[in-house]
Amino acid sequence: MAMTKASFPGARWLEAMTSGNPMEAFAAYQIDSWQRAVLFWDVLRKRGNDYVAHERAGLPPVLTFDHELVVDGATLPRPTNYTLLHVVPPPGCVEDPAKRPFVVIDPRAGHGPGIGGMKQESQVGVALRAGHAVYFVSFRPEPEPGQTLADIAATEAHFLRTVVERHPECETKPAVIGNCQGGWALMLVAAYAPELQSVVSISGAPLSYWAGVRGTNPMRYSGGLLGGSWPATFLGDLGHGRFDGAWLVSNFEQLDPANTLWKKPYNLYRKVDTEEPRFLAFERWWGGHVLLNTEEMRAIVNELFVGNKLSRGRIVAQDGTPIDLRAVRAPIVVICSKGDNITPPQQALNWILDLYDDVDEIRACEQTIIYTVHDSVGHLGIFVSAKVALKEHAEFVSSVDHIEGLPPGLYEMVIEEAHEEDSGTEREHEAYVVRFEARTLDDIRAFDDGRADEEPFEAVARFAEIGEGVYETMVRPWVRAMATPASAAFMREMHPDRLQRRLLSDQNPWMHSVAATAAWVRANRTAVGDENVFVQAEKQMGAAVEQALDGWRDARDQAQERTFEAIWTNPAVRALVGAEAPFADFKKPRASHRRLLRRWVELKLELLRQRCRQGGFPEAVLRIILAGVAAAEGVDARGVRAARRVWRSEGLFEGMSRAELLRIFKEEAFLLQFDRAYAMATLPDLLPTRAERERAMRIIDEMQSWRPEMLPELAAVRREVAEILGLEGGKTTAVDEAADPAAQ
Repeated sequence: MAMTKASFPGARWLEAMTSGNPMEAFAAYQIDSWQRAVLFWDVLRKRGNDYVAHERAGLPPVLTFDHELVVDGATLPRPTNYTLLHVVPPPGCVEDPAKRPFVVIDPRAGHGPGIGGMKQESQVGVALRAGHAVYFVSFRPEPEPGQTLADIAATEAHFLRTVVERHPECETKPAVIGNCQGGWALMLVAAYAPELQSVVSISGAPLSYWAGVRGTNPMRYSGGLLGGSWPATFLGDLGHGRFDGAWLVSNFEQLDPANTLWKKPYNLYRKVDTEEPRFLAFERWWGGHVLLNTEEMRAIVNELFVGNKLSRGRIVAQDGTPIDLRAVRAPIVVICSKGDNITPPQQALNWILDLYDDVDEIRACEQTIIYTVHDSVGHLGIFVSAKVALKEHAEFVSSVDHIEGLPPGLYEMVIEEAHEEDSGTEREHEAYVVRFEARTLDDIRAFDDGRADEEPFEAVARFAEIGEGVYETMVRPWVRAMATPASAAFMREMHPDRLQRRLLSDQNPWMHSVAATAAWVRANRTAVGDENVFVQAEKQMGAAVEQALDGWRDARDQAQERTFEAIWTNPAVRALVGAEAPFADFKKPRASHRRLLRRWVELKLELLRQRCRQGGFPEAVLRIILAGVAAAEGVDARGVRAARRVWRSEGLFEGMSRAELLRIFKEEAFLLQFDRAYAMATLPDLLPTRAERERAMRIIDEMQSWRPEMLPELAAVRREVAEILGLEGGKTTAVDEAADPAAQ
């Protein structure tokens, strides 16, 4: 086919060159690009100065909100470098003493604290605007001597008890948010001390580290390619007992070389007139590297990254108690993203598959697990993106009461934009509509491409134990003997991430001329727009560079994956480390647990059957509502608000404490989930008089009238209840007809 003028690849560029004066366009571009280069290097100079100032100040949290110290972990019996901060409400925000407090736990994964509150539109910000007291778990850059993960868990549990004590007027325990590493640390605390939280939210937290999709999640192969966990111990020993968090940051940067080497710096260069504040704010946190004790890092690698022990119940608390995530009593909300290359959805969610065979097991354990998956945002965007804060985190905060009242089971939190017809509630101005839709374990499995690719990691974990033993016995004594505080400090200062910031700061005399030139450029700035043909060519070149680096990354990742599989699927290697039957040692306890769980359900049902006839009017209405929720396979947050509005006007649960209401709620939900026929058949015992039965049906009808688009299944439940109670002969009411087209 002949190539036309319009299809010629450089047609638009050629047309732009031949129309107008190309020399003028080139001259303007030359001036603009030179000025941008000067300003670019000046921003890097400011980044270096910020780094030096932040380090001299002791790497305080980069919170944009004022805060005050509540508890210093260094003063506890087992000292740690963690602190509990109370975030001071900014003007316009007032703490409501009746609302549950929020606690945000920031990740300690190489960076300093503050990412959960570094913007107004953040996890901290949305909770403050909703009237909640907010606390922030921070940490200093240097760990306390001998500090362990168990000590940190004990410290965080102490912090939660302190928050509870500071809010005696609040009926509910704190809602706790854990980001990334702070998420799995929170799950440790929630499993060990389940009485300290009302709702738990974990964002981008890798609880099932072996999981992933072939060809897309290369970070999980690091342990197998590096020979296990001994390199982390080796680096910590070279650091004289301190592991430098800058190495973790380097690992994150290597995942996306196009972003590290080109996209981020080029984005600053291209938008240097407007990008400076955002760039410097982020880099202040990104460059604030902290230290971990060698034994802390060793435990993190052995127990999570390589050993994957948390989801398999192999971590033991300081007092010998096994950490079992099935012991968490608070509802668990998991926030993750398909665009996250550090904690993909499989690593955030597959722990559910590790622990349970079906949703009935989740219900039998009386757990409520909710997840929401963003389509595209990256790992850091889960914590710092204003869009995520105003959507996922804001809806979590606004729906936390509804989440606590969901029946046990597995749900997806579906967040959609509100439309004009989504009115008639207490929040008519709401931007989003939230639904909690019932899901099964197959929905979790659908995020993965199967779990056979996790089997080689069992061999890696066992080899890591061998390698750690060899290093401990034969190499470690020599390394520790050679390392000194001075050599450790020198090694940290020579790390490329630190060195580049110092060299580009005012500590380098050559950068003073950059500052002076940049001041002149700002006073005489002549920018050109995107219509300039050479700017367009620059963008195309930038896109080509990014594409080339992405291609190199993909080739590298594929090579790493193939190398990993070639080594760790080799039968000889697996036999050598004793990993011929992966997961066999975990399935036995699971089978035993299932037998115990079935017996527990039987015993609890016997008790509830005896008690379910002894309730009264509130229990009956609650049972009918829960039957409707089960029939609809989920609940809409607007419907919950409508129901609460009705039962408040009716004084349905007046005089009943929140704890008592939740107890009754859970008992009724348990009975309905495991013996629905008995629960429905005994409704007449709870409503002995016709007046009570008619009042109960009137309340149900009023709740439905607030949500006229209720599903047909709810109308069917209403007819079933009417027949059981002997009302109207089970005939359809006007509300039923509006909800059920088949009844018309």
